[in-house]
Amino acid sequence: MSARSNPFEELERLFERMSRQFDNSSRIWESEGPLSRWSTEFESMALDLVEHDDEFLVTVDLPGFERDDVSLQVTDHTLRIEAERESDVEKEEEQYLRHERRQQSMHRSIRLPDDIDKENVSARMKNGVLTVTLPKLEIEEARTIDIEEE
Repeated sequence: MSARSNPFEELERLFERMSRQFDNSSRIWESEGPLSRWSTEFESMALDLVEHDDEFLVTVDLPGFERDDVSLQVTDHTLRIEAERESDVEKEEEQYLRHERRQQSMHRSIRLPDDIDKENVSARMKNGVLTVTLPKLEIEEARTIDIEEE
């Protein structure tokens, strides 16, 4: 018996390529130029995704954000990270020569290649670096069933 290929694998690869292209094109807006002031609106989080035998490890750079500014949501195949910080500067009391720090909001969703054990996901944040550990869901091996003769 020949092994069947998953008909959706090519479609998943297409979506992954499109996602990478959208991520790369959004970085173009961050350069100097007429759209540079919008860069913080569309800013993407820099992240690394590493696969180990029994888990995925996601490391995200979130400089200037505190633990309470970040929220995580996980489904079987997707990790969503949202970070938002408020501007805590009172404008009335200061005469600014330059005022660039302001409210900032970022979000990112990343598709994971395997099912995740959602109950055992853990996260920690230190010095603006978020580390999320996503254990893989253990899938039972297929069982061979013997067919009896009548």
